[in-house]
This record gives sequence, structure tokens and C-alpha cells, in this order.
Amino acid sequence: MPKRPFNFGRWFRATGWRHIVGVLMLLFSLFPIVFVISSSLNPNGTLTGSNALFSKIGLDSYVRILTDPQVPFTTWLGNTLMIAGITALLTVFLGALAAYSFSRMRFTGRRFGLIGIVVVQMFPQLLAVVAIFLLMSAIGDLFPAIGLNTHIGLIMVYLGGALGVNTYLMYGFFNTIPQSIDEAAKIDGAGHARIFFTIILRLVAPILAVVALLSFIASVNEFVVASVLLIDTEKQTLAVGLTKLVSNPRYADWSAFSAGAVIAALPVVALFLFLQKYIVGGLTAGAVK
Repeated sequence: MPKRPFNFGRWFRATGWRHIVGVLMLLFSLFPIVFVISSSLNPNGTLTGSNALFSKIGLDSYVRILTDPQVPFTTWLGNTLMIAGITALLTVFLGALAAYSFSRMRFTGRRFGLIGIVVVQMFPQLLAVVAIFLLMSAIGDLFPAIGLNTHIGLIMVYLGGALGVNTYLMYGFFNTIPQSIDEAAKIDGAGHARIFFTIILRLVAPILAVVALLSFIASVNEFVVASVLLIDTEKQTLAVGLTKLVSNPRYADWSAFSAGAVIAALPVVALFLFLQKYIVGGLTAGAVK
């Protein structure tokens, strides 16, 4: 059968327009990243000279933010990675326990609990900031180690806000695992704990990776709650600390701010690349059933 000659009009109507839309969306998505990188390499410290991308290139901003004694950038970065890492691990563990319970066990209030998880997520976290502050202040009077201005207290608040939506996300994935596996293990004498830790967790690894990544990114980017609960400069996270660089109306060091943002994005990108093989399966499999 002779090969049909290439017809640009037919190709464009079939798939060509999709390529053009994809390229335009890619350029639209990459422009903010390119602009921030260009601003971080601008030695002037302002955004005015960054309109012409990469017109001036220098590492002054990176050196300034890493060596300035008035800006404890490494401390902020360490606090952020520690808080985000612990929050991600505990969110995965506690969320998996809750999702397994909702998926495999039948108990009074199960349906109401699932509906409650969805309803609670409808309200933005900003509405609870005042209540969170008053609650942590009261807790701090009794247990100073988990009250205001403590990393443990902030982690507890993050866990309370993240468990709802992540539990529901993992619940959908757990339902895709056949219950015949649990029944076979019970015949061999395994209990719920052994089934959960030795069998189920290995089968749901994709959704665990997705929840860990989403929780880590959310903790790194979170600003409102961290700015309210963390008072001392040495205990603040990177999102709160970097804001101080541009909060002065007389001089806002946007170049150093951009440099800090680029450095802060590196751990997130590294974690995303490390877990990318699980992301697609984890996000799609839970929606099948």
C-alpha cells in the first residue's frame, strides 16, 4: 500500500494543534521560573533590572544570602527541611492507619467519619488561624515544649490539617487492593497489624509516595500558620524568613529573595525526581474504584 503524502492541514486538525497548545502552556509555565532565576543572578538586588532576562549575571545574591550574619538562611533551611520531613513521614504513617481502618473495618460512625473528612476540607485553613493561636497558647501554658514558638507544636498543627484530605486520598487507593489478600492472610493466622505492616504497605507504596511528596511541598510553602506560631528568628521556617528580605518598603532585596527561593526549590525538585515513578500510579489508581 503506497504511503499517503503528508498533508499539513490534515495533520494540524488531527494532532498538530495539540502540539502548539502544549508548547504555549509549557512556555507559560516556565516563564516565572526563568524570571526568578534571572532575578537571583542579578547583582543589583532589584527586580527592575530583571525585565531583560539574564542581562546581568552574577552570584552576588547567593553569596550574600549564605554569608550575611543578619540572615540565618541555613538555619531557616534546616528548620524547614526538618519540619517538612517529619510532617511528611507522620502524615503518611497516620494517614495510612486511618485509611486502612476506613477501608477494611466496619464500625459505628464510619460513614459519618468519611463525610466529615470531606466537609472539613471545604473550609480554608486561614479561618482557623486565630483558633490555632489561642489553642497553642493555652497548650503552651501547660506543656511549653509543644506550645507557641516550638517546632513540635507547628508539626502537630500541620498534621491536623493534612490528615483529612490525605486520609481520603489513601482510602480510595486502599479500596483498589482486593480484600481476598486480607482474607488469605487471616486464614494463615495474621492479624490486622501484621497484614497492614507486612502486606498492605508494600502494595500501596505509590500512594504513600504521593502523599509524602504533597505533604512535604505543602509544609515547605506554608507561611500563614508558621508566621503566627514561630516567633524567634532562629526557629522560623524559610517561607517566613525570606519574607523579611522584602518586607522593608525602603529597600527590598528581591535578588537575595529569589536566590533563596531557588535554593529552597532544590530539595523539592530532588524529592519529586526521586518519587516520580510512583506519582502517576499513585494519583490515578485511587480514582479507579
